[in-house]
Amino acid sequence: MNETPLWASESFWKKTAIWVTAVSFVILIVLTMDSLSQTTAGGKRVPAYAVINKKIDYQFNKELNKSVPVIGEDEFLFGKQMTEQEAAELVDLGKKTAQTRNCMNCHTILGNGAYFAPDLTKAWLDQGWLSKDLREDLMVKFLMNPESNARTFGSNRKMPNLGITEQEARGLVAFLKWMSSIDTNGFPYNFKTIEAEE
Repeated sequence: MNETPLWASESFWKKTAIWVTAVSFVILIVLTMDSLSQTTAGGKRVPAYAVINKKIDYQFNKELNKSVPVIGEDEFLFGKQMTEQEAAELVDLGKKTAQTRNCMNCHTILGNGAYFAPDLTKAWLDQGWLSKDLREDLMVKFLMNPESNARTFGSNRKMPNLGITEQEARGLVAFLKWMSSIDTNGFPYNFKTIEAEE
């Protein structure tokens, strides 16, 4: 009697493949649901949209050994306290503007995109805006007319005029401020904010 062992039979491997596929599918669903809960606005790592009403900074935390967003006192965007719905609508407009203008063709956002132009993940906190008092106005003017308001820092790379309206520019500024509040696990590294003391 030359009987084939169970582990070497074709039916064993077919059943094993079905079980592995089914278990993998269930694990994928669980991980997807967990990822969605971790990345939804209003969670632990991704604040609700009304965070744009607050002062946001990015500081190194020695205990965690990484930089983390620090949410402070009231600092209203465009001088107006917004409800969660108003903030969500403005941030959504900014996100859609960034998508329709293909910002990621040149910039990175949360580590995704191209490396031709600066990363935008913490752009709200960038020292290039000179001062906190001028920042909102400079950002809106730059977005509406980058050719006249660009600072190339010697790279000679300039953002083209994308025909961004004032409302879209305000949305983009809200989107960038909100994005700077996201806990990105220390990314970008060694980033000095507009709040940092020299």
